[in-house]
Amino acid sequence: MILYFSGTGNSRYAAELLADRLQDRCLDSFRFIRDGVAGDFTSATPWVFVMPTYAWRTPRIFLDWLRTGRFAGSRQAYFVMTCGSDIGRPEPEQRAFCAEKNLVYRGTLPVVMPENYIAMFQAPQPDEARQIVAAARPVLERAAGTIAAGRDFAPRTTGVLDTLKSGPVNRAFYRFQVKARAFTVSDACRSCGKCAALCPRGNIRLQGGRPLWGDACTHCMACICGCPAHAIEYGRASRGKPRYQCPPYRG
Repeated sequence: MILYFSGTGNSRYAAELLADRLQDRCLDSFRFIRDGVAGDFTSATPWVFVMPTYAWRTPRIFLDWLRTGRFAGSRQAYFVMTCGSDIGRPEPEQRAFCAEKNLVYRGTLPVVMPENYIAMFQAPQPDEARQIVAAARPVLERAAGTIAAGRDFAPRTTGVLDTLKSGPVNRAFYRFQVKARAFTVSDACRSCGKCAALCPRGNIRLQGGRPLWGDACTHCMACICGCPAHAIEYGRASRGKPRYQCPPYRG
């Protein structure tokens, strides 16, 4: 079974491609997380956990949810992480999760996809984004072959910089950066409510037809990148930047 946390769609695309190639089930964690429901799953096929990279580690929102779950059947676990450039060193926490759930860790695979964290970085223009997604396809297809053959993902070489990014830098990111107070909405807002519907934390509500953010933001960027009117900004950081949402996998 393939379980994924999507954000702006890169991980959904990766999960759906893997499910297609492996002829396996694919399940979005969105409703479970949003509704506070722990998963109770059984799978005869290996567990494949697909997620974006948040500050060079597994997204806390996804890992915290996985830890509440029950995983019966197969004991094999693979991790696939989409990223704008690199994933740091997330393996220790993923190995720890596997030990906690009595799963056999089979490796972590980074898959470069278009950057979408526009609170800090630049998202690509549409043509470039399509090229990046096209380049990711063979990586995912080879990953499907590795899983189907029951082999481990190739081990990764990491260094001191990776450890720093996944350690103190990640902790600083969550402490100082992951806040919703910089989000604003312009008069272009159509009061459609899509931002609220896309928020995995249920952290956005409409007040007078306009979004109001709470204190539980996870910085997935789904609200700002999914706004059809481009009415949402993240302070000055997002101004003038293209928005990015990965299109659905089409086979």
